[in-house]
Amino acid sequence: MRLFLDLLARINRALEKLLHWVLLALLFGFIALIIYQIVSRNLPLLPRLYWTEEFSRFAFQWMIMLGTAIGVLHADHFVLEAFPRGSRADRLTRWIRDLACLAVGTIFVVHGQEFALSGLRRSATASGMSMIFVYATFMVCGVFIMLFAIERLVRAALDGLDSMEAAMNTPDPVQESIDAQQGHQVTLEAPSQDASDGRPS
Repeated sequence: MRLFLDLLARINRALEKLLHWVLLALLFGFIALIIYQIVSRNLPLLPRLYWTEEFSRFAFQWMIMLGTAIGVLHADHFVLEAFPRGSRADRLTRWIRDLACLAVGTIFVVHGQEFALSGLRRSATASGMSMIFVYATFMVCGVFIMLFAIERLVRAALDGLDSMEAAMNTPDPVQESIDAQQGHQVTLEAPSQDASDGRPS
């Protein structure tokens, strides 16, 4: 199981780097297309390219779905902490969180295949591009979510939930501040030892 986790972790790190570059390219492409649309509406010299509106929407959709997958890897999605940190109920809900992500990824893959294939029968209005390139976002996102959620669950099973989250979750500045304040209070409340006789001062 440890060998499987190491292999999956290496694959996921490579996929994460790839996704970062893809998202960066999509972001710059999205911005460039939006800027061109604005400028072309005000400068008659520039041709009105109606496909730019379609491509900007498609790029935005891909950014949302691929960004969602990375959010699953680092637990950056919206989380409501309803129970005291470290309690049994809190730990249970944290397990349910990653299991739910795995379930959502599975649903995206299973039902996303049929949805993606339906795009073969449709084309974008302005560009004429096959809509499979747009409809496939759910299936592709589902594959990434499944891979990332499996790594989190396997690492939690082998190393423990807290160790997994410390290694994979994006640091929470609020929680870090609370932990630092609690640690500082413990230090202040601990009796200091006299260096000469070892008695509390």
